[in-house]
Amino acid sequence: MGFTLDKVVPWGRSYDEYIRMFGLTEGDLELRVLGCGDGPAAFNSALSKCGSNVVSVDPIYVFDTAQIRSRVSDTYEAVMTQMRKNKNDYVWGGAIPSVEQPGNVRMSAMEIFLADFETGKQEGRYIAGELPSLPFKSGQFDIALSSHFLFLYSAHLSAEFHLQALQEMLRVAREVRVFPLLALDSTP
Repeated sequence: MGFTLDKVVPWGRSYDEYIRMFGLTEGDLELRVLGCGDGPAAFNSALSKCGSNVVSVDPIYVFDTAQIRSRVSDTYEAVMTQMRKNKNDYVWGGAIPSVEQPGNVRMSAMEIFLADFETGKQEGRYIAGELPSLPFKSGQFDIALSSHFLFLYSAHLSAEFHLQALQEMLRVAREVRVFPLLALDSTP
């Protein structure tokens, strides 16, 4: 059985979140950047508008804009309900001061992504693919990023999968950054 959209809970991150999560510098943003498992994040759109070399890879990119938009709509309230229920598990403050703010940030990020998606696919910036086997040449990128995928799903993905995914990211990029370094239950 192949990848199906009904198994995905799209939750895009903003450009600013990527900068903070990965400690990206102006110099980093001038490199050839690969985002692994980016989903409907705004990072690719914003970075490419600055003329940077960025590619995002995710299995969700096999679907079209309308299908992804529909899935975002179908899952949004369930995600927000979970966040409200588990609000004490989060650190609030700074850019996201309350439990309602993430919903606004995520929807804005996903709208930026959706507006850019078809153009980005045509330009080769959004590639359908998934870890642990990436469709790129060795050394094609300078830096590879993985946001909210590796380690987060340690209960669902084996240690071997994680090792293969990291080795594959290192095959295509000379540096890898992963965020967060916690499982869903907040264990390191």
